[in-house]
Amino acid sequence: MDVTDESFQADVLARSATVPVVVDLWAPWCGPCTTLGPMLERAVAATDGAVELAKVNVDENPRIAQSFAVQSIPAVFALREGQVVDQFIGALPEAQVAAFVQKLAPPPSEADTLVAAGDEASLRRALELEPAHTVATEGLARLLIERGEPTEALVVLARIPETPAGRTLAAEARLLGRGVEVAGADGTEVEARLNELLERVRDDEAARQEFLDLLETLGAADPRTNGFRRALATRLF
Repeated sequence: MDVTDESFQADVLARSATVPVVVDLWAPWCGPCTTLGPMLERAVAATDGAVELAKVNVDENPRIAQSFAVQSIPAVFALREGQVVDQFIGALPEAQVAAFVQKLAPPPSEADTLVAAGDEASLRRALELEPAHTVATEGLARLLIERGEPTEALVVLARIPETPAGRTLAAEARLLGRGVEVAGADGTEVEARLNELLERVRDDEAARQEFLDLLETLGAADPRTNGFRRALATRLF
């Protein structure tokens, strides 16, 4: 993610309490920065979410650079629980960059290994070991939805804090529970249903929830989503 002076507290310091964050301080005019940046991105991507990367343009965000007492760039800092635990200045060979990042990534747990198997028994066992394991929870919910068990899928998802993927899964489960077909969301049927629900969203809570769930399954990238969200706001406010 790109981090600013204003978002640094939430996106880096607070976030590092949950997952290690690598902070890459760079500038567009810095040649070594443009070489190092993609290396860091590849190394962090290889951790599958175990480490996150925050990129800081020091020209646009001088307060962050000052807080690290940076005198030259590229400068890279690794933070865990709000504290710097490792750092380096200047460009390094890609193998050293990968090793720097990999040291921050915790080794896979037994639950992680079970999740990689992907079958229902493994996912349930993973959740016995780590009840708040997000990937296991979402994987099990997906299997339950595909098997036509939306109520249990919602119970499973309710055990963890909401995530973007979990929010979409919950919407699919609720729609399935109402007998609403979402597989054809790319066709005109969903638009007809949304228009029908739009006439009832003000006074009918169930219609409003179904409308929101359909938009969630469409996704933010669908060009219809913003238009229907505006139409909903017009009806409600």
